[in-house]
Amino acid sequence: MANEARVNPLVPRTGRIIKIVDETPDVKTFHITTDSGKPFTPLPGQLAMLSLLDVGEAMFSITSQGPEHLELAIKRVGMLTDALHEAEEGQTVGIRGPYGNGFPVEELKGKDLLFIGGGIGLAPVRSLINYCIEHRQDYGHLWIIYGARSPADLCFKDDLFNNWPKVENCRVDVTVDRGDAGWQGHEGFVPAFVEELHPDPAGKVAITCGPPIMIKFVLQSMEKLGYKDDQIITTLEMRMKCGIGKCGRCNLGSCYVCLDGPVFTLAQLKQLPNEY
Repeated sequence: MANEARVNPLVPRTGRIIKIVDETPDVKTFHITTDSGKPFTPLPGQLAMLSLLDVGEAMFSITSQGPEHLELAIKRVGMLTDALHEAEEGQTVGIRGPYGNGFPVEELKGKDLLFIGGGIGLAPVRSLINYCIEHRQDYGHLWIIYGARSPADLCFKDDLFNNWPKVENCRVDVTVDRGDAGWQGHEGFVPAFVEELHPDPAGKVAITCGPPIMIKFVLQSMEKLGYKDDQIITTLEMRMKCGIGKCGRCNLGSCYVCLDGPVFTLAQLKQLPNEY
């Protein structure tokens, strides 16, 4: 099996869940390793194919990594994710990757970065945020704007309210669509919150990910604020099945999301057929 895995990119490695973090009522973060350590070393923004025997497999964002493990934040939306949410620490899984192009970490060096996330869309963005924090001297000011439907739906609360605000030259602003009795923060949708905060586009690159409807209106807000298409980066995680450009499910014109994405600038997306 080990020799086959090296030859056949579709054969997963055997991984093991070593930690499960409950993020929200329907999102959990799974820490996964193998007997020989971290399955692979991805770039921020790259993806992993995760599988359960007799259930299926699907592509997920890698939200962070440690020396010996990968972290995948997974929302409960269907049969495979239902099964993963029922898993316990010690459960074996199949894992293969990394897939996709990742964020352009070299091109972003020296720039101020604006991160805009919504709901589970913070998962891929978190990988870049943590990378920039680990290489703090290489990047300018970090500004994180994030929102969810309710306080209970906020992912990575420890990062949002404890870890990231303590980082040098890093700002964090959080909103929810509707607060509860204990919420003392901002209420409102992410696009309107972005316009209210009015981040100056000068010298910045904006990285955004979230529900499609949020991204649609965030992009409109960014245009109002003066951001150019090549200043905006997003991720397009859609219809990916094989991960290696063979099945054709994720193609847009001559582009394959699993190979040429999932990270695109808005300028690149506007060159693709409007099928996403």
